[in-house]
Amino acid sequence: MQTTRDKPSAVRTDLLPTLAGVASAVSGAGVTLALTGAQSPLRAPFILFFLFAGPAGGLAAVLHRLDPATRATVAATGAVTIDLLIAQSLSSPRVLTANGGITAVAVITALLFLWTPVRRIRNTEHIDPADRLMKRIKRIRSGGSVSDHRIGIKKVKK
Repeated sequence: MQTTRDKPSAVRTDLLPTLAGVASAVSGAGVTLALTGAQSPLRAPFILFFLFAGPAGGLAAVLHRLDPATRATVAATGAVTIDLLIAQSLSSPRVLTANGGITAVAVITALLFLWTPVRRIRNTEHIDPADRLMKRIKRIRSGGSVSDHRIGIKKVKK
């Protein structure tokens, strides 16, 4: 008799992307409810979730090289710091509004999430072509496969 323990669990493999999608949906709903001024009992919990999870997720994406425990700690602390700094900067000239604070957090969160693709693009542009050629030559000599992504050819040494 085959049990669920005999098969690899789809729950474990798909859990992180599913939770990220749910968090994005809850955050988006909170921002939408807050910016439209809708009177809903879910408005406050969803926007509080966004104010914490948005910057924390953005910082976690930026700090991808840290180990998970350190990344979670720094991201949580950074999220609270971002929220407090935005509140302080908006309250000092007496222009603090809920929509202004939420918009500022959303902009900073978007910039944090956009940092990762921009960093990847910049890192690939700064690779010297001679270094790239030497890496391919070493890979061919070691018996590995070489792919030319520009024209879609993959060469495998037999």
